[in-house]
Amino acid sequence: MKPELTLGTKHSIQITVSNKMFAQFEGELVHPVYSTATMVYHMEWVSRQIILKVLEETEEGMGAEVKVKHLAPATEGTILTLEGTVVGLKKNFIITKVLIFSDDRVVGEGEVTQVILPKSKIKKMID
Repeated sequence: MKPELTLGTKHSIQITVSNKMFAQFEGELVHPVYSTATMVYHMEWVSRQIILKVLEETEEGMGAEVKVKHLAPATEGTILTLEGTVVGLKKNFIITKVLIFSDDRVVGEGEVTQVILPKSKIKKMID
């Protein structure tokens, strides 16, 4: 991992809630709002954007843990900002705090832990 990654490093993305992001199971709509499962996906995505800048060519990141609190609904068309901040660096583990908000309303928050491993080790693990 390149040394540029430090505590406090940030990255943010914006997404617009669509009906494909609604809470549903096996194609059955539960609620017409931003789902927790989609929130987790976007939390991992904003966290991954941070590590992509520091991975060596021989390395890759893997998700290790996600903690999430879904605090408020977001309906179709809502623009959400996800802001990830590096809050922990322990050996090859990177912990990112993620805040999800729309204007001044917090929709969700949590942490994503990623582990950086050699691609060769990952290949052995999944072969």
